[in-house]
Amino acid sequence: MTVPLALLGLLEREPSYGYDLKRDYDAHFGRHKPLQFSQVYATLARLTRDGKVAPGEMEAGGGPDRKLYAITDGGKHEFETWLRQPIDPAPHLQTDLFVKVVFALMLGRSAERYLDVQRAAHLRRMRELTAIKRKGDVVDALLADHGLFHLEADLRWIDMTAARLPALAEVVCS
Repeated sequence: MTVPLALLGLLEREPSYGYDLKRDYDAHFGRHKPLQFSQVYATLARLTRDGKVAPGEMEAGGGPDRKLYAITDGGKHEFETWLRQPIDPAPHLQTDLFVKVVFALMLGRSAERYLDVQRAAHLRRMRELTAIKRKGDVVDALLADHGLFHLEADLRWIDMTAARLPALAEVVCS
């Protein structure tokens, strides 16, 4: 999900001020990586330029002037199109894990050591996510499960790759 699409989705609910959009984004999607205010306003400026968002009149208040932003029909169409499209199941067949293993073999370095270090890092992250899952609410648990499932798949791949290192070395080093 991109920030522009997230802001369009939040504006689909109701017109909002930039401050409120940041707060809502952080609460729902940015728990561990909140948006910067500058990113919110730069994104709103691009969405306005592209005709996806329309700013309202400036409102004076106790602080800086504020604009109420509303989604346009073009913005609604883009958001709806994005929402309907499935996510690519496997966008990258050559992940960083694979590339590092191949380079280790090509350069005569220990791919096994790299895989062991990576396995340990994955297991550490799995413990962190499991703790978040136990202590958090349903949103935290679902996000943790998503991460855990990906890490489990990576661990299976690491184990399978470790078992196939001699055969891969023959292909890569020939």
